[in-house]
Amino acid sequence: MEEEVQQLVEMGASVAQAKAALRQHKDVMLAAERFLEGKFEHIKDDGGDIEMEEAKFSKKKARPPTPDEDDDEMGSGIEEEDDAEDYFDYDSDFAPTEDPNRNGIPDVDPYAGIFFSKDRREEVIEVEEEPEAVVLPDMKGRVTLMSQGQWMKGCPEGSEQSFLFALYSELSEGQCPCPQDCGTTISRQKSDFFAVFPEFSTYISRLRTLVRRTCEGCKTEFCLACGESTNNDRTNGPAEESFLFHCANIQGVILGIGLSMLEQSFSEVTSALPDATDEQARKRRKTSSQESEHPVAIMLGTGTKIYAKKSKGGIGYAGDLQEDRSGQVEAQAIQKAKDEKIGKLLSAVRIYLPNLHRSGGGRTSDYLVHPTALAHLRRRFNYVCSTLLRNDSLADMSERSVLYFELMEWLETISNHEALASMMAMPIMVVASVKSVTVRRGLDGKNVRECTIMYEGSSGPRELLEGIVIQAHAALKGLEKTKSPDTPQEELTEEQKRMTLQDMKGKSKDADGLADEDNQKLISFCRRILSTAKAIDRSLRETKGDAFVDRLHASLPKLPNTYSQPFVQLKIGSTEDDTKKTYLEWATQARFEYCDLTVPTPATANQDDNAPHYKFHFDSEARMLANSDIPKRSLAIAKELAILTTNLPVAWDSSIFLRVDETRVDIIKALITGPEGTPYGMTHVRSFLFDIFLGPSYNQSPPNVKYMTTNGGKFRFNPNLYADGKVCLSLLGTWSGPGWVPGKSTLLQVLISIQSMILCEEPYLNEPGWANSGGSPQSQAYSANVRRMVVKTAMLGNLKSPPEPFADFIRTHFRLKAKSITAQLDKWLTMDDGKQTVGDGGFASGRNGETGTSFSKDVEEMKRLLKELQKSTSN
Repeated sequence: MEEEVQQLVEMGASVAQAKAALRQHKDVMLAAERFLEGKFEHIKDDGGDIEMEEAKFSKKKARPPTPDEDDDEMGSGIEEEDDAEDYFDYDSDFAPTEDPNRNGIPDVDPYAGIFFSKDRREEVIEVEEEPEAVVLPDMKGRVTLMSQGQWMKGCPEGSEQSFLFALYSELSEGQCPCPQDCGTTISRQKSDFFAVFPEFSTYISRLRTLVRRTCEGCKTEFCLACGESTNNDRTNGPAEESFLFHCANIQGVILGIGLSMLEQSFSEVTSALPDATDEQARKRRKTSSQESEHPVAIMLGTGTKIYAKKSKGGIGYAGDLQEDRSGQVEAQAIQKAKDEKIGKLLSAVRIYLPNLHRSGGGRTSDYLVHPTALAHLRRRFNYVCSTLLRNDSLADMSERSVLYFELMEWLETISNHEALASMMAMPIMVVASVKSVTVRRGLDGKNVRECTIMYEGSSGPRELLEGIVIQAHAALKGLEKTKSPDTPQEELTEEQKRMTLQDMKGKSKDADGLADEDNQKLISFCRRILSTAKAIDRSLRETKGDAFVDRLHASLPKLPNTYSQPFVQLKIGSTEDDTKKTYLEWATQARFEYCDLTVPTPATANQDDNAPHYKFHFDSEARMLANSDIPKRSLAIAKELAILTTNLPVAWDSSIFLRVDETRVDIIKALITGPEGTPYGMTHVRSFLFDIFLGPSYNQSPPNVKYMTTNGGKFRFNPNLYADGKVCLSLLGTWSGPGWVPGKSTLLQVLISIQSMILCEEPYLNEPGWANSGGSPQSQAYSANVRRMVVKTAMLGNLKSPPEPFADFIRTHFRLKAKSITAQLDKWLTMDDGKQTVGDGGFASGRNGETGTSFSKDVEEMKRLLKELQKSTSN
């Protein structure tokens, strides 16, 4: 506690005032803020001591000693035993609560409810002054000075604002007296510490020449930033370079200027290039679709998805549009250059982060961390960090590894320091809205803008990192499991060689070597991500305790599970909104899972045939590749799996679910649910099954996709979905229009295209030449016929004989939606035109008709099954 008292004393408080402030507010930052507001001026220091209430905080280990432990001016870094017992953690604004059921024993996790609440909202008035420019004698041209408003911008925390204000005031004005009290002083100028240059290296070079001063009177060397003598400094490295680690004040101002330059440079880069970060963040927050028209996914060259509303008109095969990919190479080169620029700046600023593990050992400022360091990181670095971590494409990240490797270095460096580690778990405060802007005339005659800004909590760094961790696990699994590990490596047969090499003619061994190198790069990148997450968790366990980290992990997104769960007994909410919330939480976890798709081998089977069979339309093709090793294909599948684990769309009315074989990740089954406002879904989900195989030349060629919900090959639900299982889509090469782009197009793009373009509001309009027949009697009749087929096959058929491996999923889905589906069935019954169900979609009336089946009977049977399902699960 003495350390906290000393911090307040250094800010001008008396010992009595410091202890009174800490007694009332517990947190040293909040106590400092209240003292600076004059709340404790009435307390006089009478030389006595004020009894402090016994704090109920968890004890922390003594901080490591500083290199100057025997220097009286710096103070000892070793805590006495008694002092160590009295040292408490004041890094939270909230005192830990006691559970009344624990008979006064403090909760084992004193941080419960502190770092994880994203419900915080803070209103802040921020000031923007006109920039001031000066001419420096040792520099060419005019240099802009950072204003106080810019220095404090983006900080919604009152306690942190007080420290930012204090440091800016101290270093921008006033006199710095000689530490030997010889009477000599040196004036501090704002241009000494707050000049902003185009290059960070220029700022550092100038700071080296200014911060180390020699008293003209007594020739004592001292620091202009803190006013302390440097004669007895023992630092590592070259004297001029090491001096920038002399004190906490230098650290605070360097991080403030450096991170401000980083934020500005990063903003310029992201605004100059197409970026979907804001849209991705909005998409993550959206839990249910409220639109009747569904988005069509467009994949950019970087793998980023953007969404645009699809028009009501059908696709009707009426187009030969080709995708315009001009300028992609140039854009990628520009992106690479900008990433390298940001990466170098990150690396240069990272040197000055508090780091006890730096080469040569920790420096003075590594032990004496300035209170503004955390403020700088939370408001400026977190902007860069959160933007990069919200990238939902591991493929894009790996291609930009020069930037992301440096980001991982930052996260580990921050998490490894006790004073900074907690920010990894704390929500990031982001601008929610600008409530008002006023302009007034300042005392100097310049205009001053005052903005009232509302900040709100969002996902913290560790939570954002978990999304990438999940992708990294999936990518590593993809690289390891593309071929079955249980089958021995044997020489390929001539037929297998033909399949694996038919699309790779003319490629040399160098190409295979290059593919292997790319695989190793992705493996290294993924392992770096996983090691960073482990390092953060390890540091948090050391500083906050096991209970804290366990609670953190409970709140993080989860890795996809293996498909071995029993029928999930989820509670149906008392209201529709509660039920929707339950469904979305369950569906988000269940959207991507690994499972066993192999068929048990009979005892009488040929033992020489080691390749297993699969519950899969493309079983023969998959078995032919059982022993193959195609590095380029493996890399493509690994990147694909990484994207799919966290980016499959999930909503109450329309979602995509995947099941991937746990040993053969090229074997996939997809369940796509019909979008709202269509005869495939209306306001509730109907399930359509697809078998997908990523063939030997993936992703130089599209995947193989087979539609399986056909009622035994009798029903054609859409002009693009044939009764024999053919899927008509330009991406798959089965329809004219923008086709598959080797190395760029993805399976996710195919799935979303099927969901939004084929399972559309008026499927009749997808037939060639009928794209403009919206609302016609023919279109209405076609939709009515589709609804009858949907009830018979996609609902009754799936519920009575659930397709593997979605049995538990389908039962849970129908149970959660039973009430809404029942109401929808009644509505569909009133909309029906009374005609017979025609299997070919109504193009040839009377052919393949289901004459013995009544739509009303199907509806009644479906409602009966829903009641039985609810009754059986309620017991």
